[in-house]
Amino acid sequence: MSDDLPIDPERNTQAEPLSRAIGERYLTYALSTIMNRALPDARDGLKPVHRRILYAMRELRLAPNGAFRKSAKITGDVMGNYHPHGDAAIYDAMARLAQDFAMRYPLVDGQGNFGNIDGDNPAAARYTEARLAMASEALMDGLAEDSVDFRPNYDGTLTEPVVLPSAFPNLLANGASGIAVGMATNIPPHNLHEVIDACLHLIKTPDARDDTLAGIVQGPDFPTGGVVVESRETIAETYRTGRGAFRVRARWEQEDLGRGQWQIVVTEIPYQVQKSKLIERLAELIQTRRIPILADVRDESAEDVRIVLEPKSRSVNPDQLMAALYKVSDLEVRFSLNMNVLIDGRVPKVCSLKEVLRAFLDHRREVLVRRANYRLEKIAARLEVLEGYLIAYLNLDRVIEIIRNEDEPKKIIMAEFGLTDVQVEAILNMRLRALRKLEEIELRAERDNLLEEREGLEAMLADEGAQWARIADQLKEVRNLFGKSTSEGLRRTQITEAEDVAPIDMDAMIEREPLTIILSKMGWIRAMKGHQPLDAELKFKDGDGPGLALHAETTDKLMVFASNGRFYTLPANGLPGGRGMGEPLRLMVDLPNEAEVISVFPWREGEKYLVASKEGNGFVVQSGDILAQTKTGKQVLNGEALLCRPVSGDHVAVVGENRKMLVFPLDELPEMGRGKGVRLQKYKDGGLSDAICLTLTDGLSWPMTGGKTRTESDLGEWLGKRAGAGRMAPRGFPRDNKFA
Repeated sequence: MSDDLPIDPERNTQAEPLSRAIGERYLTYALSTIMNRALPDARDGLKPVHRRILYAMRELRLAPNGAFRKSAKITGDVMGNYHPHGDAAIYDAMARLAQDFAMRYPLVDGQGNFGNIDGDNPAAARYTEARLAMASEALMDGLAEDSVDFRPNYDGTLTEPVVLPSAFPNLLANGASGIAVGMATNIPPHNLHEVIDACLHLIKTPDARDDTLAGIVQGPDFPTGGVVVESRETIAETYRTGRGAFRVRARWEQEDLGRGQWQIVVTEIPYQVQKSKLIERLAELIQTRRIPILADVRDESAEDVRIVLEPKSRSVNPDQLMAALYKVSDLEVRFSLNMNVLIDGRVPKVCSLKEVLRAFLDHRREVLVRRANYRLEKIAARLEVLEGYLIAYLNLDRVIEIIRNEDEPKKIIMAEFGLTDVQVEAILNMRLRALRKLEEIELRAERDNLLEEREGLEAMLADEGAQWARIADQLKEVRNLFGKSTSEGLRRTQITEAEDVAPIDMDAMIEREPLTIILSKMGWIRAMKGHQPLDAELKFKDGDGPGLALHAETTDKLMVFASNGRFYTLPANGLPGGRGMGEPLRLMVDLPNEAEVISVFPWREGEKYLVASKEGNGFVVQSGDILAQTKTGKQVLNGEALLCRPVSGDHVAVVGENRKMLVFPLDELPEMGRGKGVRLQKYKDGGLSDAICLTLTDGLSWPMTGGKTRTESDLGEWLGKRAGAGRMAPRGFPRDNKFA
């Protein structure tokens, strides 16, 4: 009855600091993620989900030479028996094991749509079928011979292997990637032949140097091929530390079309790059004219990759064209290496190439010893039975008589012939048809063979050198199955050093044409062909209207100065055409919503500009200091910017919101690359309204109503030192306090 009583919260509540409670629980979660989900085991190179998939398929008897089974059945068995997580995640993991463009040595043989290099997802699990691949057989060879430990599954009804025997270094052969809590791993695939050669060298020379092993394992060998462009020193250092990156490029060739025409054909793309997105990117580069020497891109791929790139003209250097595309597309990527793995399935560690190989070899030795001991037990049991058979054969008539006449023949046979319970059970369970095979010569031959085998196993277990020799023989057998003697085992990724290609002058390839740049009040920008009248009537979106207009050319770099004090750079040839309403400027550059565009002008080398803030501070900046290389722009003026004017003449005229004007020499302003600047004019209230550069002898001009212009030639009344208060502006000066 006490079990049915309600629980008293006060008696069953334990007080604990929040920080400790959260810390302990988060640590438990982190350890679970690291050990049971995200990081592979250094011994078999598998995460738990992959190991459980392969083991469940083995339990379903899906041998490489057997029948296929529905993927839904496999996924259901894995989820119900071993991996209590989402079926979608399990199926995705299994599908990846079957993708020959993702796995260097696929572990699952798939039938149906398992996705493609374009990035399309596999078909639903009810439509596809699968079975184990040959490589999986090698990973699980000896699993039934007590070669590894087993543990209860999640509900204790079944057992599953802690690790697979793994006849080859799958961690390096197929690679791995994963993100845990506070750590991650990323290991590229490698060539199995080279990895086994490195293992054999490490067996022969246990204290081998990392550089020697890195010389045997030349570098990653991706299933999609490509070219790794890194120096041998860089690759060796990466394998020595377990951290680094490889630059991977597409493989291409120049195809002659006759009459001097040619095109580039890309036959292999970098690992994990989706072909469809790569082609979309290349098409975008053509549309935005970022690579003006590229005319067209076509996808002519069937089973093999074939991407055709057409140059703008035959005078283009193909190496320079590809060098330009490497910088702005995924025709070149950086594949990071971070060999963070679980040592003995428990301790996460960033390992060098040598440490990973050593962990695998130590595991293979343990597997060898356990399989040998298991075989010795089986031999001992069989020898015991054979001894019983031999005694029974020598006394066959008496044994048959006892069995026919006695009520309890077992006890009598044991007592009369001195046999064990196991031997007598074997004799009694023997079928009559086996008596014709029960010949002394055959029994003795089998016994002698078993004794010889036992002697060999015991000798091997007593000699460490013999153990490593046996491991080396096993590795050579696997190498013969999957190595370079087979078409699948040949190296696919070329290792080379990057060649220095002279950078191409993109601006020189742009056809020079006049443009009229239009920026609306709401920030929509477009470029109309030709130099149109700047005051021409144009169509704008509802609620929008004309803002800024200027003449430029397609070869110009367009500078945009905003109220946040940043300069943004846009290529004029990349602006949207004038047929539509344009595109928002804020989509082309990272211009904050609160920042307003102050001025737009074409960049000119060697020019200088006066920049000033609303507070009345400013300085002169050179054109080379305002060019921005990224969309985020370049910060030049600190504070809320007001204006940007080209520098000319010998004096500066400034006017404040209080309508006081001051003229001072231009050389009183400093030249700076970035900063707040110096005080231009002193104010009691308000701030700066406008500023302009002028030549003192020419006077100061400003527009009047009716299209007329007025010039004040004598500016002596307003001359002074920088940071002075100034005097009231001349009679007739515009009411908006603007010089232009």
